[in-house]
Amino acid sequence: MRLHGPLIACRECDLLQRPTALAGHMVARCSRCSGVLYQPLDDDLDRPLAYTLAATILFVLANAFPIVGLEVQGQTTVATLFGTARTLYDENMRALGVLVFFTTIVVPALQLGAMLYLLVPLHAGRVPTLLPGAVRMLQAIRPWGMTEVFILGLLVSLVKLGAMARVQPGVGLWSFGALLFAIAAAVASFDARVIWAKYRPAPGGIDEAGRRHASSTP
Repeated sequence: MRLHGPLIACRECDLLQRPTALAGHMVARCSRCSGVLYQPLDDDLDRPLAYTLAATILFVLANAFPIVGLEVQGQTTVATLFGTARTLYDENMRALGVLVFFTTIVVPALQLGAMLYLLVPLHAGRVPTLLPGAVRMLQAIRPWGMTEVFILGLLVSLVKLGAMARVQPGVGLWSFGALLFAIAAAVASFDARVIWAKYRPAPGGIDEAGRRHASSTP
């Protein structure tokens, strides 16, 4: 059987199916495995925009202020996130330094920047010019955001250093802790289907393929 029009793939069994309109609190389920396919669109942009703005402020604070201070024999040393990545690079651990810089600074910055680029104009009733590229970039870089892994490793290190030095958590550390929840809430409330639904490509434009791709992405 040949299917026409947009299709959606089940995340559990990969069965391709044609989406149908839902009402109220109905949930579309796969006809083969009963897995959840999608729910009705919530086109309210206030919530994802609020979470994204909060996450952006926390991200700036986390990078502007020291993460931790160490006091040993009367001497205090503070470390920022960028300084940590740079120290790893200078101490001949270049691959690790680049990885920390990329996954904890570059990826969250790109992610939050792209979300603001999409949400602010759409909330004001305008469609951003580079909407298709921004949505695709968000979906591509999302797996590379590892801020939570960095925080977990940092907390383990601080516990071990507590036996050798006086550890003073900085504003950056608290901001990073709050950033984990804010960015998780922003990503969870950001629905690419809502963004694509507000996009009107030019007739015959290449972005119709992107719209179909978005319909298969949760």
